[in-house]
Amino acid sequence: MAFVQAAKLDNIPRGQVKIVSVGDEEVALCNVEGAIHAVANICSHDGGPLGEGHLIADQIECPRHGARFDVRTGAAKALPAIVPIPTFAVKVDGQDVLVEVD
Repeated sequence: MAFVQAAKLDNIPRGQVKIVSVGDEEVALCNVEGAIHAVANICSHDGGPLGEGHLIADQIECPRHGARFDVRTGAAKALPAIVPIPTFAVKVDGQDVLVEVD
């Protein structure tokens, strides 16, 4: 596993989500109060594009059916999702946002 540059910090405003490709993964970068978290850009309920949803505090809401996931742990927090989503380690080096992928 290695950390790969995914985005610039300035491109992910607080309370916003940015979808990026990191290696073979499509990742949603979430800025929660200045802390960047990375989750798979796919809802475990029906495969919806999580990165097109909204952040509500530390949860991302799927735009299709309203399932919510904790962006720190990937845990499902609201139905209809019950299965967690993958998360990825993140490091910020100056303005570079680095995500750990296979």
